[in-house]
Amino acid sequence: MHTEKVIDHIVTWLKEYATNAKMNGFIVGISGGIDSAVTSTLCAKTGFPTLCVEMPIHQAQSQVTRAEEHIAKLKEQFPNVSSLRTDLTPVFESFKTQTPKVDDSTFLDLSLANTRARLRMTTLYYFAGLHKYLVAGTGNKVEDFGVGFYTKYGDGGVDVSPIADLMKSEVYALAKTLNVPNSIQKAAPTDGLFGDSRTDEDQIGASYDELEWAMKMQENKKVLSDFVGREKVVFEIFTRLNKANQHKMIPIPVCEIPNHLRD
Repeated sequence: MHTEKVIDHIVTWLKEYATNAKMNGFIVGISGGIDSAVTSTLCAKTGFPTLCVEMPIHQAQSQVTRAEEHIAKLKEQFPNVSSLRTDLTPVFESFKTQTPKVDDSTFLDLSLANTRARLRMTTLYYFAGLHKYLVAGTGNKVEDFGVGFYTKYGDGGVDVSPIADLMKSEVYALAKTLNVPNSIQKAAPTDGLFGDSRTDEDQIGASYDELEWAMKMQENKKVLSDFVGREKVVFEIFTRLNKANQHKMIPIPVCEIPNHLRD
């Protein structure tokens, strides 16, 4: 991949979109991960005001440290970058006290994890509304269109998706060219939504390299019976998640009223 040319293409696309939309700049939630680091750097390179927002909710210190390191480096490089920190932990805890106690906790952890993501989305749009900024999404192609590994109306609630046509490996390639801090490039990907040390691979059951392979196999019309061993396991994981999360990837279903019912 021609990383420099890809970077220039994305930056130009962002500038043109913001200009045509008559918006003032961009806002990005910074997690300490590779995707938000690359996205915020691309936004910063547009020259438009770029607001980097930290929104910890019981966040691991390692993630906070990486986010702070990245933001500090960005602000040194780009005078158009600003930052703020909004600790959402009290908001999250208050929310939990206002909801009924759940006896069956089968889906409680996942529901609360998604709640964290949706609180962050709400926060980003609050500041975006104040400044007339576009919320820049941080999802990559594998997450957004492969396995649907994001929260609907959480980190999936955005205005523009600069890196959604890039595989995870391609995001890493851009990160290297953009000089994203090594601590972020080397860190195991995690959504940080469960308040523990679980990684994306722990949750999904396959690495991003494996998921990229499976995504390409699906595009090549391969089926489960074409594989054995680990490849079969990975392809099954990918196809199962791809099917289960189609509701995130396709437009919201609209119940269309037949004309004869309107007459």
